[in-house]
Amino acid sequence: MSARTPVEADVCVIGAGPAGALVADRLADAGRAVVILEAGPRFDPADRLDRMERALRPAYDRPAVWGMGGDRDAHSNSGERPYPLNHARVKAVGGTTLHWQGMVMRLHEDDFRSASARGVGTDWPVSYEDLRPYYAAAESELGVAGADDNPFGPPREKPFPMPAFPPSYSDSLFAEACEELGIAMHSVPNARNSESYDGRGACAGYGTCQPVCPSGAKYDAAVHVKRAEEKGATVIDRAPVRFLEHDADRVTAARYTTPAGETHDQEANAFVLACGGVETPRLLLLSESERYPDGLANSSGFVGTCFMEHLFAGMGGTIEEPTRQNHVGFLTSESHQFYDEADADLAPFKLEFFNYAGPSPVESALSGDDWGDDLLDRLRAESGTHVGIGALVEQLPSEDSYVGLDPHVTDDRGLPVPDVHWSVDDRALRTLERANEVQREILGELGAEITWTVGPENTGPAFHHMGTTRMGEDPEESVVGPTLRTHDLSNCWIAGSSVFPTGGAVNPTLTIAALALKVAESVDASL
Repeated sequence: MSARTPVEADVCVIGAGPAGALVADRLADAGRAVVILEAGPRFDPADRLDRMERALRPAYDRPAVWGMGGDRDAHSNSGERPYPLNHARVKAVGGTTLHWQGMVMRLHEDDFRSASARGVGTDWPVSYEDLRPYYAAAESELGVAGADDNPFGPPREKPFPMPAFPPSYSDSLFAEACEELGIAMHSVPNARNSESYDGRGACAGYGTCQPVCPSGAKYDAAVHVKRAEEKGATVIDRAPVRFLEHDADRVTAARYTTPAGETHDQEANAFVLACGGVETPRLLLLSESERYPDGLANSSGFVGTCFMEHLFAGMGGTIEEPTRQNHVGFLTSESHQFYDEADADLAPFKLEFFNYAGPSPVESALSGDDWGDDLLDRLRAESGTHVGIGALVEQLPSEDSYVGLDPHVTDDRGLPVPDVHWSVDDRALRTLERANEVQREILGELGAEITWTVGPENTGPAFHHMGTTRMGEDPEESVVGPTLRTHDLSNCWIAGSSVFPTGGAVNPTLTIAALALKVAESVDASL
Protein backbone atom coordinates (compact mmCIF):
# COMPACT_ATOMS: atom_id res chain seq x y z
CA MET A 1 0.00 0.00 0.00
CA SER A 2 1.22 3.52 -0.80
CA ALA A 3 0.56 6.50 1.42
CA ARG A 4 1.68 10.07 1.96
CA THR A 5 0.83 10.65 5.63
CA PRO A 6 1.86 8.62 8.70
CA VAL A 7 0.20 5.29 9.47
CA GLU A 8 0.04 3.11 12.56
CA ALA A 9 3.18 0.99 12.67
CA ASP A 10 5.07 -1.42 14.83
CA VAL A 11 8.22 -0.80 12.82
CA CYS A 12 9.41 2.13 10.71
CA VAL A 13 12.07 1.22 8.15
CA ILE A 14 13.96 4.16 6.67
CA GLY A 15 15.29 3.29 3.23
CA ALA A 16 13.96 0.92 0.54
CA GLY A 17 17.23 -0.54 -0.75
CA PRO A 18 18.18 -4.19 -0.23
CA ALA A 19 18.65 -3.88 3.54
CA GLY A 20 15.42 -2.04 4.23
CA ALA A 21 13.39 -4.10 1.77
CA LEU A 22 14.46 -7.42 3.29
CA VAL A 23 13.85 -6.21 6.84
CA ALA A 24 10.39 -4.95 5.88
CA ASP A 25 9.46 -8.16 4.08
CA ARG A 26 10.55 -10.41 6.96
CA LEU A 27 8.75 -8.32 9.58
CA ALA A 28 5.59 -8.05 7.50
CA ASP A 29 5.71 -11.82 7.09
CA ALA A 30 5.85 -12.08 10.88
CA GLY A 31 2.63 -10.09 11.12
CA ARG A 32 4.18 -6.78 12.13
CA ALA A 33 2.71 -3.49 10.92
CA VAL A 34 5.53 -2.00 8.84
CA VAL A 35 5.94 1.39 7.19
CA ILE A 36 8.83 2.15 4.82
CA LEU A 37 10.00 5.74 4.34
CA GLU A 38 11.98 6.19 1.12
CA ALA A 39 13.63 9.48 0.12
CA GLY A 40 13.33 8.81 -3.60
CA PRO A 41 10.47 7.92 -5.96
CA ARG A 42 9.03 4.63 -7.07
CA PHE A 43 9.98 3.93 -10.68
CA ASP A 44 7.67 2.15 -13.11
CA PRO A 45 9.27 -1.15 -14.25
CA ALA A 46 7.72 -0.57 -17.69
CA ASP A 47 10.15 2.36 -18.16
CA ARG A 48 13.25 0.18 -17.95
CA LEU A 49 13.68 -0.27 -21.70
CA ASP A 50 13.57 3.51 -22.21
CA ARG A 51 16.09 3.95 -19.40
CA MET A 52 18.38 1.41 -21.02
CA GLU A 53 18.25 3.28 -24.31
CA ARG A 54 19.03 6.57 -22.56
CA ALA A 55 21.90 4.92 -20.70
CA LEU A 56 23.53 4.05 -24.02
CA ARG A 57 23.54 7.65 -25.23
CA PRO A 58 26.61 9.80 -24.53
CA ALA A 59 24.43 12.71 -23.39
CA TYR A 60 23.30 10.77 -20.30
CA ASP A 61 25.73 10.09 -17.50
CA ARG A 62 25.14 7.26 -15.05
CA PRO A 63 23.49 9.31 -12.27
CA ALA A 64 21.01 10.90 -14.70
CA VAL A 65 19.59 7.53 -15.77
CA TRP A 66 17.98 7.09 -12.34
CA GLY A 67 17.38 10.77 -11.59
CA MET A 68 20.35 11.42 -9.30
CA GLY A 69 21.76 14.92 -8.99
CA GLY A 70 20.74 18.48 -8.21
CA ASP A 71 20.16 20.09 -4.83
CA ARG A 72 18.40 17.02 -3.40
CA ASP A 73 21.56 14.92 -3.81
CA ALA A 74 24.21 17.58 -3.23
CA HIS A 75 27.32 16.54 -1.33
CA SER A 76 30.83 17.74 -0.56
CA ASN A 77 34.30 16.23 -0.78
CA SER A 78 36.92 17.47 1.65
CA GLY A 79 39.28 14.49 1.52
CA GLU A 80 42.49 13.90 -0.38
CA ARG A 81 40.57 11.96 -3.04
CA PRO A 82 37.30 13.09 -4.65
CA TYR A 83 34.39 10.74 -4.10
CA PRO A 84 31.71 10.64 -6.85
CA LEU A 85 28.86 9.87 -4.46
CA ASN A 86 26.00 10.16 -6.93
CA HIS A 87 27.60 7.53 -9.15
CA ALA A 88 27.51 5.20 -6.15
CA ARG A 89 23.84 5.30 -5.21
CA VAL A 90 20.25 5.55 -6.37
CA LYS A 91 17.57 7.17 -4.22
CA ALA A 92 14.43 5.22 -5.09
CA VAL A 93 12.37 2.20 -4.15
CA GLY A 94 14.94 -0.51 -4.86
CA GLY A 95 17.89 1.70 -3.97
CA THR A 96 21.28 1.11 -5.48
CA THR A 97 20.31 -2.38 -6.65
CA LEU A 98 18.52 -0.59 -9.51
CA HIS A 99 21.92 0.06 -11.11
CA TRP A 100 24.30 -2.42 -9.46
CA GLN A 101 26.18 -5.07 -11.39
CA GLY A 102 24.75 -7.88 -9.27
CA MET A 103 27.76 -9.86 -7.98
CA VAL A 104 27.14 -11.51 -4.61
CA MET A 105 29.97 -13.24 -2.74
CA ARG A 106 30.33 -14.18 0.88
CA LEU A 107 33.12 -12.58 2.87
CA HIS A 108 36.00 -14.95 3.65
CA GLU A 109 36.39 -16.35 7.15
CA ASP A 110 39.45 -14.20 7.90
CA ASP A 111 37.53 -11.06 6.93
CA PHE A 112 35.63 -11.47 10.19
CA ARG A 113 38.86 -11.71 12.22
CA SER A 114 41.17 -9.28 10.49
CA ALA A 115 43.01 -8.17 13.64
CA SER A 116 43.52 -11.73 14.86
CA ALA A 117 44.41 -13.36 11.53
CA ARG A 118 46.10 -10.50 9.65
CA GLY A 119 47.35 -8.21 12.40
CA VAL A 120 45.50 -5.11 11.17
CA GLY A 121 42.00 -3.68 11.29
CA THR A 122 39.54 -5.04 13.81
CA ASP A 123 37.65 -8.25 14.47
CA TRP A 124 33.91 -8.41 13.92
CA PRO A 125 31.77 -9.32 16.95
CA VAL A 126 30.26 -12.11 14.83
CA SER A 127 32.07 -14.90 12.96
CA TYR A 128 31.56 -16.40 9.53
CA GLU A 129 29.90 -19.40 11.20
CA ASP A 130 27.49 -17.06 12.99
CA LEU A 131 26.48 -15.46 9.70
CA ARG A 132 26.55 -18.62 7.59
CA PRO A 133 22.83 -19.53 7.90
CA TYR A 134 21.88 -15.94 7.10
CA TYR A 135 24.10 -16.05 4.00
CA ALA A 136 22.28 -19.17 2.80
CA ALA A 137 18.90 -17.55 3.39
CA ALA A 138 20.01 -14.37 1.62
CA GLU A 139 21.09 -16.34 -1.46
CA SER A 140 17.61 -17.86 -1.65
CA GLU A 141 15.89 -14.52 -1.15
CA LEU A 142 17.87 -12.68 -3.83
CA GLY A 143 18.14 -15.62 -6.20
CA VAL A 144 21.82 -16.37 -6.79
CA ALA A 145 23.27 -18.27 -9.74
CA GLY A 146 26.57 -19.87 -8.83
CA ALA A 147 28.71 -22.99 -8.52
CA ASP A 148 30.71 -24.42 -5.64
CA ASP A 149 33.93 -24.24 -7.66
CA ASN A 150 35.88 -21.58 -5.74
CA PRO A 151 38.67 -23.46 -3.92
CA PHE A 152 39.57 -20.33 -1.97
CA GLY A 153 36.08 -19.38 -0.78
CA PRO A 154 34.53 -20.08 2.62
CA PRO A 155 32.71 -23.38 3.22
CA ARG A 156 29.14 -23.74 2.00
CA GLU A 157 26.24 -25.79 3.30
CA LYS A 158 24.17 -26.35 0.13
CA PRO A 159 24.18 -25.57 -3.61
CA PHE A 160 23.27 -22.15 -4.97
CA PRO A 161 19.62 -21.64 -5.90
CA MET A 162 20.49 -21.60 -9.62
CA PRO A 163 23.35 -22.93 -11.74
CA ALA A 164 26.20 -20.56 -12.54
CA PHE A 165 26.37 -18.69 -15.82
CA PRO A 166 28.80 -20.43 -18.19
CA PRO A 167 32.20 -18.82 -18.78
CA SER A 168 32.21 -16.27 -21.58
CA TYR A 169 34.33 -16.59 -24.69
CA SER A 170 36.94 -14.16 -23.40
CA ASP A 171 37.03 -16.13 -20.12
CA SER A 172 38.35 -19.06 -22.15
CA LEU A 173 41.19 -16.90 -23.44
CA PHE A 174 42.06 -15.79 -19.93
CA ALA A 175 41.82 -19.41 -18.72
CA GLU A 176 44.60 -20.50 -21.09
CA ALA A 177 46.88 -17.71 -19.89
CA CYS A 178 46.07 -18.30 -16.23
CA GLU A 179 46.71 -22.02 -16.54
CA GLU A 180 50.20 -21.28 -17.84
CA LEU A 181 50.79 -18.99 -14.86
CA GLY A 182 49.26 -21.31 -12.26
CA ILE A 183 46.37 -18.95 -11.49
CA ALA A 184 43.03 -20.61 -10.77
CA MET A 185 39.82 -19.14 -12.22
CA HIS A 186 36.31 -19.92 -11.00
CA SER A 187 32.73 -18.79 -11.50
CA VAL A 188 31.15 -15.63 -10.10
CA PRO A 189 27.97 -15.83 -7.99
CA ASN A 190 25.45 -13.49 -9.60
CA ALA A 191 22.12 -12.18 -8.29
CA ARG A 192 20.55 -12.62 -11.70
CA ASN A 193 18.56 -15.50 -13.05
CA SER A 194 20.41 -18.07 -15.13
CA GLU A 195 16.98 -19.73 -15.40
CA SER A 196 13.47 -18.72 -14.38
CA TYR A 197 13.34 -18.08 -10.65
CA ASP A 198 10.92 -16.47 -8.25
CA GLY A 199 8.50 -15.46 -11.00
CA ARG A 200 11.19 -13.67 -13.01
CA GLY A 201 12.64 -14.88 -16.29
CA ALA A 202 16.21 -15.78 -17.17
CA CYS A 203 18.80 -13.21 -18.23
CA ALA A 204 18.10 -12.08 -21.80
CA GLY A 205 21.61 -10.76 -22.44
CA TYR A 206 20.93 -7.07 -22.98
CA GLY A 207 24.46 -6.35 -21.75
CA THR A 208 23.50 -3.12 -19.93
CA CYS A 209 23.44 -4.50 -16.36
CA GLN A 210 24.99 -1.27 -15.19
CA PRO A 211 22.93 0.83 -15.00
CA VAL A 212 19.74 -0.88 -16.25
CA CYS A 213 18.41 -4.44 -16.49
CA PRO A 214 15.34 -4.13 -18.73
CA SER A 215 14.25 -7.75 -18.32
CA GLY A 216 14.11 -7.89 -14.51
CA ALA A 217 16.33 -10.99 -14.44
CA LYS A 218 18.81 -9.14 -12.22
CA TYR A 219 17.56 -8.81 -8.64
CA ASP A 220 16.63 -5.43 -7.29
CA ALA A 221 15.15 -4.63 -3.90
CA ALA A 222 11.82 -3.49 -5.33
CA VAL A 223 11.08 -7.24 -5.41
CA HIS A 224 11.02 -7.41 -1.61
CA VAL A 225 9.30 -4.05 -1.22
CA LYS A 226 6.44 -5.39 -3.35
CA ARG A 227 6.32 -8.59 -1.30
CA ALA A 228 6.19 -6.59 1.92
CA GLU A 229 3.32 -4.51 0.56
CA GLU A 230 1.41 -7.66 -0.39
CA LYS A 231 1.70 -8.67 3.29
CA GLY A 232 0.34 -5.34 4.51
CA ALA A 233 3.36 -3.02 4.67
CA THR A 234 2.96 0.63 3.71
CA VAL A 235 5.44 2.51 1.51
CA ILE A 236 5.74 6.28 1.65
CA ASP A 237 8.06 7.32 -1.17
CA ARG A 238 9.56 10.76 -1.83
CA ALA A 239 9.66 11.15 1.95
CA PRO A 240 13.20 12.10 2.98
CA VAL A 241 13.65 11.82 6.73
CA ARG A 242 15.23 14.96 8.14
CA PHE A 243 15.31 14.23 11.88
CA LEU A 244 14.77 11.41 14.35
CA GLU A 245 12.73 12.57 17.33
CA HIS A 246 13.96 10.89 20.51
CA ASP A 247 14.06 10.86 24.25
CA ALA A 248 16.94 9.64 26.42
CA ASP A 249 17.13 6.12 25.05
CA ARG A 250 14.45 5.68 22.36
CA VAL A 251 13.55 7.03 18.95
CA THR A 252 9.96 8.25 19.08
CA ALA A 253 9.32 9.42 15.51
CA ALA A 254 10.90 9.94 12.10
CA ARG A 255 10.24 13.44 10.77
CA TYR A 256 9.92 13.53 6.99
CA THR A 257 8.94 16.01 4.31
CA THR A 258 6.54 15.38 1.43
CA PRO A 259 6.94 16.71 -2.14
CA ALA A 260 4.35 19.37 -1.24
CA GLY A 261 6.59 20.59 1.58
CA GLU A 262 4.46 19.21 4.41
CA THR A 263 6.25 17.83 7.46
CA HIS A 264 5.02 14.71 9.24
CA ASP A 265 6.17 12.60 12.18
CA GLN A 266 5.99 8.83 11.67
CA GLU A 267 5.77 7.08 15.03
CA ALA A 268 6.58 3.41 15.66
CA ASN A 269 7.70 1.06 18.38
CA ALA A 270 10.93 0.21 16.57
CA PHE A 271 13.03 1.96 13.93
CA VAL A 272 15.44 0.47 11.39
CA LEU A 273 17.86 2.81 9.61
CA ALA A 274 18.73 1.41 6.19
CA CYS A 275 19.82 4.53 4.32
CA GLY A 276 23.26 3.43 3.15
CA GLY A 277 26.80 4.13 4.28
CA VAL A 278 26.51 7.90 3.79
CA GLU A 279 22.90 8.88 4.50
CA THR A 280 22.60 6.75 7.67
CA PRO A 281 25.40 8.57 9.54
CA ARG A 282 24.19 11.85 8.08
CA LEU A 283 20.71 11.32 9.54
CA LEU A 284 22.16 10.46 12.94
CA LEU A 285 24.37 13.55 12.88
CA LEU A 286 21.43 15.74 11.82
CA SER A 287 19.43 14.38 14.78
CA GLU A 288 21.64 16.04 17.39
CA SER A 289 20.03 17.24 20.61
CA GLU A 290 20.94 18.39 24.09
CA ARG A 291 21.13 14.72 25.12
CA TYR A 292 23.17 13.83 22.02
CA PRO A 293 25.13 16.99 21.10
CA ASP A 294 27.45 15.10 18.75
CA GLY A 295 24.63 13.32 16.93
CA LEU A 296 22.15 10.62 17.81
CA ALA A 297 23.51 7.21 18.87
CA ASN A 298 26.98 8.75 18.90
CA SER A 299 28.20 8.48 22.48
CA SER A 300 31.18 6.56 21.06
CA GLY A 301 32.07 9.29 18.58
CA PHE A 302 32.16 6.67 15.80
CA VAL A 303 29.12 7.81 13.80
CA GLY A 304 30.46 8.76 10.37
CA THR A 305 34.03 7.58 11.04
CA CYS A 306 35.91 4.72 9.36
CA PHE A 307 34.39 5.31 5.92
CA MET A 308 35.69 2.52 3.69
CA GLU A 309 35.61 1.66 0.02
CA HIS A 310 36.93 -1.06 -2.22
CA LEU A 311 39.80 0.30 -4.27
CA PHE A 312 39.87 -0.54 -7.97
CA ALA A 313 42.96 -1.77 -9.79
CA GLY A 314 42.69 -2.50 -13.49
CA MET A 315 44.58 -3.05 -16.68
CA GLY A 316 43.64 -3.74 -20.27
CA GLY A 317 44.51 -3.51 -23.91
CA THR A 318 44.10 -5.37 -27.17
CA ILE A 319 45.17 -8.70 -28.64
CA GLU A 320 45.35 -9.87 -32.24
CA GLU A 321 42.18 -11.94 -32.25
CA PRO A 322 38.49 -11.44 -31.54
CA THR A 323 37.52 -11.42 -27.86
CA ARG A 324 33.72 -11.00 -28.24
CA GLN A 325 33.33 -8.25 -25.68
CA ASN A 326 30.08 -6.53 -24.66
CA HIS A 327 27.95 -9.61 -25.31
CA VAL A 328 27.65 -10.11 -21.52
CA GLY A 329 27.30 -7.11 -19.22
CA PHE A 330 28.54 -8.83 -16.07
CA LEU A 331 31.40 -10.97 -14.79
CA THR A 332 31.33 -14.74 -15.29
CA SER A 333 34.84 -15.59 -13.99
CA GLU A 334 37.15 -14.30 -11.28
CA SER A 335 39.98 -15.46 -9.01
CA HIS A 336 40.30 -15.32 -5.23
CA GLN A 337 43.68 -17.05 -5.32
CA PHE A 338 45.52 -14.12 -3.73
CA TYR A 339 42.77 -13.20 -1.26
CA ASP A 340 43.91 -15.10 1.82
CA GLU A 341 47.58 -14.23 1.38
CA ALA A 342 46.63 -10.97 3.10
CA ASP A 343 48.59 -9.86 6.14
CA ALA A 344 49.60 -6.61 7.81
CA ASP A 345 51.49 -5.44 4.71
CA LEU A 346 49.16 -6.50 1.89
CA ALA A 347 45.36 -6.42 1.80
CA PRO A 348 43.08 -9.11 0.40
CA PHE A 349 42.16 -8.65 -3.26
CA LYS A 350 40.27 -10.53 -5.92
CA LEU A 351 40.71 -10.54 -9.70
CA GLU A 352 37.83 -9.92 -12.13
CA PHE A 353 37.94 -10.93 -15.80
CA PHE A 354 35.95 -8.46 -17.86
CA ASN A 355 33.37 -9.22 -20.52
CA TYR A 356 32.92 -5.56 -21.43
CA ALA A 357 36.43 -4.25 -22.14
CA GLY A 358 36.67 -1.52 -24.73
CA PRO A 359 33.81 0.49 -26.23
CA SER A 360 30.65 -1.26 -27.31
CA PRO A 361 29.69 -0.83 -30.99
CA VAL A 362 26.55 1.03 -29.89
CA GLU A 363 28.53 3.51 -27.78
CA SER A 364 31.01 4.05 -30.60
CA ALA A 365 28.30 4.59 -33.19
CA LEU A 366 26.39 7.07 -31.05
CA SER A 367 29.50 9.09 -30.23
CA GLY A 368 30.74 9.46 -33.83
CA ASP A 369 29.80 11.71 -36.72
CA ASP A 370 30.56 9.34 -39.60
CA TRP A 371 28.20 7.20 -41.68
CA GLY A 372 28.08 4.21 -43.97
CA ASP A 373 31.31 2.41 -44.79
CA ASP A 374 33.37 4.88 -42.78
CA LEU A 375 31.32 4.14 -39.69
CA LEU A 376 31.55 0.39 -40.27
CA ASP A 377 35.33 0.54 -40.70
CA ARG A 378 35.71 2.56 -37.49
CA LEU A 379 33.52 0.20 -35.46
CA ARG A 380 35.53 -2.79 -36.69
CA ALA A 381 38.77 -1.05 -35.72
CA GLU A 382 37.58 0.15 -32.31
CA SER A 383 35.85 -2.95 -30.97
CA GLY A 384 36.24 -6.70 -30.89
CA THR A 385 39.83 -7.27 -29.73
CA HIS A 386 39.86 -5.65 -26.28
CA VAL A 387 40.62 -7.42 -23.00
CA GLY A 388 40.56 -6.15 -19.44
CA ILE A 389 41.13 -7.34 -15.88
CA GLY A 390 39.95 -5.62 -12.72
CA ALA A 391 40.61 -6.13 -9.02
CA LEU A 392 38.97 -5.08 -5.77
CA VAL A 393 41.27 -4.19 -2.87
CA GLU A 394 40.36 -3.75 0.78
CA GLN A 395 41.11 -0.51 2.59
CA LEU A 396 41.51 -0.43 6.35
CA PRO A 397 39.10 1.42 8.64
CA SER A 398 40.57 4.74 9.72
CA GLU A 399 39.27 7.80 11.53
CA ASP A 400 41.00 9.84 8.81
CA SER A 401 38.31 8.64 6.38
CA TYR A 402 34.83 9.74 7.38
CA VAL A 403 31.40 11.14 6.52
CA GLY A 404 30.49 14.42 8.20
CA LEU A 405 28.20 17.39 7.61
CA ASP A 406 29.14 20.41 5.52
CA PRO A 407 27.83 23.46 7.41
CA HIS A 408 28.33 25.70 4.37
CA VAL A 409 26.37 23.73 1.77
CA THR A 410 22.70 22.74 2.10
CA ASP A 411 20.33 20.52 0.14
CA ASP A 412 16.85 21.31 -1.21
CA ARG A 413 15.46 21.12 2.35
CA GLY A 414 18.02 23.52 3.76
CA LEU A 415 19.91 20.75 5.59
CA PRO A 416 23.71 20.38 5.65
CA VAL A 417 24.84 17.99 2.91
CA PRO A 418 27.07 14.97 3.58
CA ASP A 419 30.77 15.66 3.34
CA VAL A 420 32.73 12.59 2.25
CA HIS A 421 36.31 12.85 3.47
CA TRP A 422 37.91 9.87 1.74
CA SER A 423 41.51 8.86 2.33
CA VAL A 424 43.34 5.64 1.43
CA ASP A 425 45.90 3.79 3.54
CA ASP A 426 49.39 2.74 2.46
CA ARG A 427 48.56 -0.98 2.74
CA ALA A 428 45.84 -0.57 0.12
CA LEU A 429 48.19 1.36 -2.17
CA ARG A 430 50.81 -1.39 -1.92
CA THR A 431 48.16 -3.98 -2.73
CA LEU A 432 47.06 -2.03 -5.80
CA GLU A 433 50.64 -2.35 -7.06
CA ARG A 434 50.57 -6.09 -6.37
CA ALA A 435 47.26 -6.50 -8.21
CA ASN A 436 48.67 -4.60 -11.18
CA GLU A 437 51.69 -6.94 -11.23
CA VAL A 438 49.45 -10.01 -11.48
CA GLN A 439 47.29 -8.35 -14.15
CA ARG A 440 50.39 -7.45 -16.18
CA GLU A 441 51.59 -11.08 -16.04
CA ILE A 442 48.27 -12.38 -17.33
CA LEU A 443 48.02 -9.84 -20.13
CA GLY A 444 51.64 -10.50 -21.02
CA GLU A 445 50.88 -14.22 -21.32
CA LEU A 446 48.02 -13.28 -23.68
CA GLY A 447 50.39 -11.20 -25.78
CA ALA A 448 48.29 -8.09 -25.19
CA GLU A 449 49.32 -4.56 -25.99
CA ILE A 450 48.50 -2.78 -22.72
CA THR A 451 46.73 0.52 -23.37
CA TRP A 452 45.42 1.50 -19.93
CA THR A 453 46.23 0.98 -16.26
CA VAL A 454 44.45 1.98 -13.07
CA GLY A 455 46.72 1.66 -10.06
CA PRO A 456 47.88 3.46 -6.93
CA GLU A 457 48.10 6.93 -8.49
CA ASN A 458 44.75 7.00 -10.26
CA THR A 459 42.69 4.43 -8.37
CA GLY A 460 39.02 5.02 -7.82
CA PRO A 461 36.21 3.51 -5.76
CA ALA A 462 34.13 0.46 -6.63
CA PHE A 463 31.11 2.35 -5.22
CA HIS A 464 30.77 0.22 -2.09
CA HIS A 465 30.58 2.72 0.79
CA MET A 466 30.95 0.95 4.13
CA GLY A 467 31.83 1.30 7.79
CA THR A 468 30.34 4.55 9.09
CA THR A 469 28.25 3.07 11.96
CA ARG A 470 30.49 0.15 12.83
CA MET A 471 29.47 -2.97 14.74
CA GLY A 472 31.24 -4.02 17.92
CA GLU A 473 30.92 -5.32 21.45
CA ASP A 474 32.39 -2.22 23.10
CA PRO A 475 29.96 0.77 23.17
CA GLU A 476 32.94 3.10 23.40
CA GLU A 477 34.34 1.92 20.04
CA SER A 478 31.25 1.11 17.99
CA VAL A 479 27.74 2.32 17.17
CA VAL A 480 25.78 -0.96 17.09
CA GLY A 481 26.18 -4.29 18.86
CA PRO A 482 26.19 -7.81 17.40
CA THR A 483 22.39 -7.76 16.94
CA LEU A 484 22.75 -4.47 15.00
CA ARG A 485 20.82 -2.52 17.61
CA THR A 486 22.42 0.77 18.55
CA HIS A 487 24.20 0.83 21.88
CA ASP A 488 22.55 4.12 22.90
CA LEU A 489 18.95 3.52 21.80
CA SER A 490 16.86 0.55 22.83
CA ASN A 491 14.52 0.59 19.81
CA CYS A 492 16.80 1.56 16.92
CA TRP A 493 18.66 -0.83 14.62
CA ILE A 494 20.93 -0.17 11.64
CA ALA A 495 20.91 -2.38 8.55
CA GLY A 496 23.40 -2.05 5.72
CA SER A 497 27.08 -1.82 4.92
CA SER A 498 27.60 1.05 7.35
CA VAL A 499 27.85 -1.53 10.19
CA PHE A 500 30.83 -3.37 8.60
CA PRO A 501 33.87 -3.17 10.94
CA THR A 502 36.12 -4.06 7.96
CA GLY A 503 35.33 -4.31 4.26
CA GLY A 504 37.10 -7.38 2.93
CA ALA A 505 37.56 -7.38 -0.84
CA VAL A 506 34.30 -8.81 -2.17
CA ASN A 507 31.13 -7.02 -3.21
CA PRO A 508 29.12 -6.22 -0.06
CA THR A 509 25.47 -6.75 -1.01
CA LEU A 510 25.15 -10.40 0.02
CA THR A 511 26.56 -9.53 3.46
CA ILE A 512 24.17 -6.56 3.61
CA ALA A 513 21.29 -8.95 2.87
CA ALA A 514 22.46 -11.53 5.42
CA LEU A 515 22.77 -8.88 8.15
CA ALA A 516 19.36 -7.47 7.21
CA LEU A 517 17.80 -10.85 7.92
CA LYS A 518 19.61 -10.84 11.26
CA VAL A 519 18.22 -7.36 12.00
CA ALA A 520 14.67 -8.49 11.21
CA GLU A 521 15.07 -11.42 13.58
CA SER A 522 16.30 -9.14 16.37
CA VAL A 523 13.57 -6.53 15.88
CA ASP A 524 10.83 -9.15 15.82
CA ALA A 525 12.14 -10.72 19.03
CA SER A 526 12.11 -7.34 20.76
CA LEU A 527 8.48 -6.48 19.96
